Amino acid sequence: MTAILKVDTIQDTAGNNIINESSDTITIGASGDTTNIIGTLQNNGSALSSGITVADQWRVTSTFTTNTSVTDITANWERIDTSGQGTIGSAMSESSGIFTFPSTGIYMVRASLSAYRTGDARYVNLQIQGTTNNSSYAVFSQSYDSITEAQSSSTYANPMTETYVDVTDTSNVKVKLAIRATAECTIKAASDNTENFFTFIRLGDT
Repeated sequence: MTAILKVDTIQDTAGNNIINESSDTITIGASGDTTNIIGTLQNNGSALSSGITVADQWRVTSTFTTNTSVTDITANWERIDTSGQGTIGSAMSESSGIFTFPSTGIYMVRASLSAYRTGDARYVNLQIQGTTNNSSYAVFSQSYDSITEAQSSSTYANPMTETYVDVTDTSNVKVKLAIRATAECTIKAASDNTENFFTFIRLGDT
């Protein structure tokens, strides 16, 4: 025998609505109450997650020089580890400058580099390149900065670029950084602070 309880509102002993249905909208809890869910809250069978589940940052630890052609940044990457710095969730994986995401989702990907030279450079170009088939890469986003020598000494440019990446498949969707300049520049780097960075923040489900 199946029992069916038909009500629009359930109240507590003080007369406050704790479950209320109106116009196909169900409200749980009264103003000022704390609602505690024991177990897994789901949406169509999938567990709901709240907040940022992945926040990761990587940096290059050794200086290098740019070329006039687009060149991938393939070496000396490390996940930030200086005392006081932190990350959330699973780390990105890196191999020869190619970054693999730890889980599917929509990610904000941001990159910045600090380049310098004694002399001028019409532009310093930073690119986030991505693939959706683990093979062919395209420019997802890019930015330009320029260097005009000041005080007869090294002068800096700081190109920064950002994009959103739809990671539908962690085996196929990957990203990397590339750079070029009209004249040879040095890219600053360090292992005890972040002078350049590749940042990954998972914003939500794909």
